[in-house]
Amino acid sequence: MFTFIMTLSLFIIAVSTALYLYRLIKGPSTPDRVIALDAIGINLIGITAVTLIVLNTNAFVEVILLISILAFIGTVAFAKFLEKGEIVENDRDQ
Repeated sequence: MFTFIMTLSLFIIAVSTALYLYRLIKGPSTPDRVIALDAIGINLIGITAVTLIVLNTNAFVEVILLISILAFIGTVAFAKFLEKGEIVENDRDQ
């Protein structure tokens, strides 16, 4: 029963990721694409966590942390780009 539930959850997360990928490609606006990209990162964390449970190991904990940090930094960078039009500001007082 446990194996069936884990397989079903992996399938549901994979379908969700595919739908987010469609939204990433087809999205009507740039903020929709950014949200879809962030959700794909969250789904990758979920897939890695379920795989970690199925394999009964702690080997992928660092991978989960790495994916979450990269997804957060990417979301912040995209949000700053959408707000100001640039990621790195070069303010020089003259």
